[in-house]
Amino acid sequence: MSNSPTGGPPLAADPLTRAVLELDEYAAGFGWDRPPRLFALVDTAQLRAQEPGLARRLDLDAGDGAEADAGAGSAAAPAAQVSYTPIEQQELPEGQPLDEFLGTIAWPDAVGGCALTVERLMLPPTAEAQVPEGLDEAGLATWVAGHPGREEVRMTVGVLRDGTREAALRLRSKDAPTEVLTGPDLVPGLARALAATFD
Repeated sequence: MSNSPTGGPPLAADPLTRAVLELDEYAAGFGWDRPPRLFALVDTAQLRAQEPGLARRLDLDAGDGAEADAGAGSAAAPAAQVSYTPIEQQELPEGQPLDEFLGTIAWPDAVGGCALTVERLMLPPTAEAQVPEGLDEAGLATWVAGHPGREEVRMTVGVLRDGTREAALRLRSKDAPTEVLTGPDLVPGLARALAATFD
């Protein structure tokens, strides 16, 4: 386990959306052509309370979130808003298909969710009718890589134990924070695979 991404979370109302956008920005800092990265999502307040040493190493100042003092000294104080701290896991094994690797994961109870960043080639919907018949997985990948309409995309997908999901898509041709698309159903297959790590 290595340090979490640093920097303030992007503006977003939903805690999972904030975490996913933070991870998209973190991955963007390393540039393109990078391997997948896997993160545990841990409740920040619980992390401070249960692992203060780790929280200090991750620079999680107790004063930087509303959850630090919400409810303290007042019965009328608003409920604390959950926030998630992404903690990067060890590198994914080379050569092992992503779905196979995800099938080997079991998270401890303290982990409230997980997220993955991965780069892929995407084709426009019109290209589906052009796919040659009889291609195996490697042949299809080669065909997609040579298609003139291909688009490189970085997908950041996060899921919580309760099934909540969110995704962020960043196109290499529109590599800017203001161009990132978000939504819970953008990458349903990967979201299902991540959710299955909590079964």
